[in-house]
Amino acid sequence: MTFPVLLSVAALLALFALLRWMDRQHYSFSHRVFAALGLGLLLGGLLHLLIGGNTEVLAQVRDWYSLAGTGYVRLLQMIAMPLIFISILAALTRMDARRNLAGTAGRIIAWLVGLTAIAALVGMASVALFGLDASQIVQGQAEIERGASIVEKAGTVGEQTVPQRLLELLPTNPFLDLTGARPTSTIATVIFAALLGIAYLGIAEKKPAEAAGFRAGVDALHAVIMRLVSLILRLTPYGVLAILASTIAATNYAAVLDLGRFVVASYIALGVMLLVQLAALALAGLNPVTYLRKAAPVLLFAFSSRSSAGTLPLNVQAQREQLGVEEGTANLAGSLGISIGQNGCAGVYPAMLAFMIAPTVGINPMTPDFILTLMGVVALSSFGVAGVGGGATFAAILVLSAMNLPVALAGILISVEPLIDMGRTALNVSGSMVAGLLTSRSEGTLDRERYTGAGLAPAGD
Repeated sequence: MTFPVLLSVAALLALFALLRWMDRQHYSFSHRVFAALGLGLLLGGLLHLLIGGNTEVLAQVRDWYSLAGTGYVRLLQMIAMPLIFISILAALTRMDARRNLAGTAGRIIAWLVGLTAIAALVGMASVALFGLDASQIVQGQAEIERGASIVEKAGTVGEQTVPQRLLELLPTNPFLDLTGARPTSTIATVIFAALLGIAYLGIAEKKPAEAAGFRAGVDALHAVIMRLVSLILRLTPYGVLAILASTIAATNYAAVLDLGRFVVASYIALGVMLLVQLAALALAGLNPVTYLRKAAPVLLFAFSSRSSAGTLPLNVQAQREQLGVEEGTANLAGSLGISIGQNGCAGVYPAMLAFMIAPTVGINPMTPDFILTLMGVVALSSFGVAGVGGGATFAAILVLSAMNLPVALAGILISVEPLIDMGRTALNVSGSMVAGLLTSRSEGTLDRERYTGAGLAPAGD
């Protein structure tokens, strides 16, 4: 280990010690996450300034930082599938048999997909406002190679029909889906857990002894899994710090300047879509400022980690303990939001790409037919988009293929992908939380006192 690498690692450990001190002094979870955000930006900026030009040293530093950053995300991803499965199953075993589970899931999906269609319109409007055109972007070797890779991937993904993609949502081997092996594993796990829960409800009255034994086992496993979630969530400030420092240190600022208009247009679209979500909450009688205050730590982690799936434990916990969403609804909204109706990755981004690429093949994107068709395609294509890195590319392939646009041009923005993906992921997670809130509000299961109150400390505290 060279001296610059050793010094960089020591700096990270020193900031970890500061966060640990804040924990011992009983600073709130939110304050520690915000502190980690600021420290990560500062450390990443210093690293970029001092060693950013030495790619070999920077790669070694990021490799060490990944022990804390990527390691934390992997722990969250490790617990995501077990959490989805046992939380939904536990919620169903505690649920009144008369409750309409399909209706709750349907409302959540309607909000997720509806908001994604609006996100597509917002993305198109941002492209039109800034006058963006894919032909204006100069492609280097990295963009050309990325385009070729996307074309190869599109050969299998883009040829699937809508019914075939919907069929992929159904589980065939639940144990395989519990490993997250498929892009649609999350929804498949939700379906499997729901079917088990429905089977339980079916025998609860006929065979109460067997049902009671099953429920006791589920409750015990749920308690253990939730304790594991609490232990992992204690590491959140450290993970945010390491991830953000590594990302900022490696950001290609020259590329950001070259593609500055697209970056700005993207974040304006993401910001406007967040305002749409807040407006939906306000129309439902929920204070959007309260939502932002309580959801901020979750959204900040989503922003820094770029993983909707990795953010799931934080997402579900915040809905239940901070926002007052009923347990079953919170689990369904968080789980379904990973793979359905992602406002950022499956809404804003592919719509912006399609609107930019259309003029390169002689299509006028300003016509009502094109706009309405693109909104519909984006909404349908948002089913089964994986909530991990690469989900936006997957969504772009589906949309561009359906619109008969050249998919290779989806690689033109590779140099600024990480920067844009941070905002997209935060919007994805916010969309799932808003869908949970609106559904719980409409069904009368929302705990208004918990929503308006100061909020409980996260279980990791």
